[in-house]
Amino acid sequence: MQEFQQHDFAQVRLSTARLELRPMQMDDADALFAMCADAEFVRYWSEPAWQHREQAERRIQRDLDALPRGDYLCLAIVRKQDGVWLGNCSLFSFLWECRRAEIGYGLARPYWGQGYMQEALQALLAYGFEHLQLHRVEADIDPANRASGQSLKRLGFVQEGLLRERWIVDGQVSDSALFGLLQPDWLALQTSAAKHASV
Repeated sequence: MQEFQQHDFAQVRLSTARLELRPMQMDDADALFAMCADAEFVRYWSEPAWQHREQAERRIQRDLDALPRGDYLCLAIVRKQDGVWLGNCSLFSFLWECRRAEIGYGLARPYWGQGYMQEALQALLAYGFEHLQLHRVEADIDPANRASGQSLKRLGFVQEGLLRERWIVDGQVSDSALFGLLQPDWLALQTSAAKHASV
């Protein structure tokens, strides 16, 4: 069986037409707190709305500490045009012997509906499947979050299951919709997209 080495994510930078994906910085604390304190944003989140800016600072420090150890990869999503922080995305729960990870993401509400997250996740998945050689990426979302589900499906994810009443957040019970994407399916989608683009 192939051996997988521990990864150092501290230098990871990804780029798309409109976005830069880079490690979080302490300067991002205000924007991260504003996103996670927004009741509409955390409606489908796995924790209640944040109450204190220090929560953002602690989260950023935790994310930065995890990078060189390869525990997980959390990247800020920044708009190239003006340097505005839009949200973040992550690969986590790595199981290297199975070449598997989970994907997570959050976009601040003012930037919803503009295709930013789709663009960011395309880059993150390319890094996961092509650089890290992951075989499978999983996502766990609230099934009531239809926009997130549609976004995953556009990326090639397939809904594979439903876990009933899996989360209780701030007294609210919710289910989990489980999605999966395999490396061969991802690569086939990229090949198909490239062919259509060249026609």
